[in-house]
Amino acid sequence: MDALTLARLQFGVTTVYHFFFVPLTLGLSILVAIMETLYVQSGKDVYRQMTKFWGKLFIINFAMGVVTGIVQEFQFGMNWSEYSRYVGDIFGAPLAIEALLAFFLESTFLGIWIFGWDKLSKKVHAAAIWIVAISSNLSALWILIANSFMQQPVGYEVVNGRAQMTDFFALVFNPNIWTQFPHVVSSGLATAAFFILGISAYHLLRAGSNHDLHRRSFQIAAIIGTLAVIGVIMTGHSQAQHMVETQPMKMAAAEALWDTESPAAMSLLTIGNEKERRDVFAIRVPRLLSLLAFNQLEGTVKGINDLQTEFTAQYGPGNYVPPVAVSYWSFRIMVGAGTVMLLAAFYALFLTMGEEVGEKIPRFLKFFPYLIALPYLANTSGWLLTELGRVPWVVYGLMKIEDGISINVGIGALWTTLIGFTLLYGALMAADIYLLVKYAQKGSGKLLPTQTGDAAISLAGD
Repeated sequence: MDALTLARLQFGVTTVYHFFFVPLTLGLSILVAIMETLYVQSGKDVYRQMTKFWGKLFIINFAMGVVTGIVQEFQFGMNWSEYSRYVGDIFGAPLAIEALLAFFLESTFLGIWIFGWDKLSKKVHAAAIWIVAISSNLSALWILIANSFMQQPVGYEVVNGRAQMTDFFALVFNPNIWTQFPHVVSSGLATAAFFILGISAYHLLRAGSNHDLHRRSFQIAAIIGTLAVIGVIMTGHSQAQHMVETQPMKMAAAEALWDTESPAAMSLLTIGNEKERRDVFAIRVPRLLSLLAFNQLEGTVKGINDLQTEFTAQYGPGNYVPPVAVSYWSFRIMVGAGTVMLLAAFYALFLTMGEEVGEKIPRFLKFFPYLIALPYLANTSGWLLTELGRVPWVVYGLMKIEDGISINVGIGALWTTLIGFTLLYGALMAADIYLLVKYAQKGSGKLLPTQTGDAAISLAGD
């Protein structure tokens, strides 16, 4: 493989590893804050125990997110130094604000929250975790502002061969961020809700577990999870409509739509010949794609062949078609996982509203631990569509991927770091999953002790 392929593969590996942990951090920080707020308002010790139990798992996951994120940023100045040289004045600004404002705020108050039990008043301690939750999601906002520039560049001009920022507020209020950020926040809440639903269901099925703690956790997660999955679907719909307008090739690839249609049919199943850009076998629903794209049964959706011709005339010779098979199936994996999550969330809400989660064990509760994987599958496939669907652009319409790679990093260095990162991150992920499983299984045989140790790992007691 050449240097470009290796650099792309390395960044893809670190991105998938990193984003594996981010959504749970975003959502679980809010849910833990809600639980502690319930403790402050009600004074019931069970909410304190819930806060500590889920707070420990939040800390374990948070640590992995930090580790994987730091390495990812270093690649901008190493493997992708030409990209950084060209758009660094723009791309670096939101990342710097994220580190100096959101991340430092998040880390500082997380330390206060961990070691502040029994040292701060209830309200001050609860305020600390709310600051952690808000700053965690603000951190995601600034990173997504940087990513939105790659999806839809605004507020810049090219001077002496480099893109320079001309309007900071145009960058911050990029139209892409209004669909992307709500979608990510909703995804984080859905991930955390299913994480809690699965672990709570596991304990509710066990004899000797603290059923009161996990029954209440299940109830909270069912409510938040239902709202979050609905939010994911609604914001995803808005994101798709924005995509049709700003990145029509990505939508065409996600639907394997080779030729322009008006009205456009949506693919239920397509087996295509990507090389020849044609269908081998296809089942399509007439007009449905137009309905999704424009909220009406009429509307033109451009196809891959016409867009290739249009982009060649606009940007010059080249292949402007992203990997169609990856885009197509990533989109369907994401939508399929989201559909199952919606049904499961409604079922969990039904159990909660009917007060079925208690001494009586519902029939399908045993499946919830396996459903923890669904949001991770949806998150990963969604990001694959978002990033690979933009190929061949690293900054859409402005800079191609091959123009962003460093000219000084050799294949040997790329192979070494790729193998090293993959093995190291694999080991860290195994350790993270081991710790999450270990501490998710422990600590609920009885009400957890109210006294806490000084170490972060003893946050929820033994």
